[in-house]
Amino acid sequence: MTQLSLKKIYSGKVRDLYEIDDKRMLMVATDRLSAFDVILDDPIPGKGEILTQISNFWFNKLAHIMPNHFTGESVYDVLPKEEAERVKNRAVVCKRLTPIKIESIVRGYLTGSGLKDYQKTGTICGFVLPKGLVEASKLPEPLFTPSSKADVGDHDINISYAECERLIGAELAAEVKEKAIALYKAAADYALTKGIIICDTKFEFGLDENGTLTLMDEVLTPDSSRFWSVDTYQEGINPPSFDKQFIRDWLEHSGWNKQPPAPKVPADIIEKTVNKYQEALDLLTK
Repeated sequence: MTQLSLKKIYSGKVRDLYEIDDKRMLMVATDRLSAFDVILDDPIPGKGEILTQISNFWFNKLAHIMPNHFTGESVYDVLPKEEAERVKNRAVVCKRLTPIKIESIVRGYLTGSGLKDYQKTGTICGFVLPKGLVEASKLPEPLFTPSSKADVGDHDINISYAECERLIGAELAAEVKEKAIALYKAAADYALTKGIIICDTKFEFGLDENGTLTLMDEVLTPDSSRFWSVDTYQEGINPPSFDKQFIRDWLEHSGWNKQPPAPKVPADIIEKTVNKYQEALDLLTK
């Protein structure tokens, strides 16, 4: 689907990267879906285009907080017209950056692996939380809870902030934490006005040739975030999914051991997932 005349330099869980030159690359969002770090056999039709539109919206909206990977060019500047037409809604021209070797996760609410850790230890990634929190409780303050970056097919592992400092250095860790929380707060406040709660999200950062921290990859999409509807949110229960979590929930209840291969996802679940992605785009951008 993303066969192009440019040289492919990387194929990730969702995105394919193509070389333009030593400073720029083309990032193409496919319709592949990854859950629990396993790429599912069945694509989600149109997902790549929806994700790209959501990401582009957030990159522009949050540009006042920090630089991002945009170069300002379009696909028509770097591809033959026929190829550009084919990928224009799912591809962006971006700077080639040196990725930061951690996943920058910010949590505003308690659920998922954070809830499991809290129930066992009263903490998440070393942060001691108040007693009495339950599923979907809003945290006193958004928490920066990094994880290790896994290769395709491996699982990311939650790490402490001290381990984050060891991996990338104390000064860079402090900047990443500050920017991640600022991005989350700004986005969460805006999303609330559109009827969406951003429970948690994952940011990707890189360094440009001058060492400037830069936001990259994707931002606040249904693939990198957990979205809940304000209308159905209720503390104490796992709120109905608004995103990729819809498929994750189905997989959780399927009996799958989270090792490849993943079970075949029913057509109706795929259709509902596409509808949720589109609904997120429509709510956020209109």
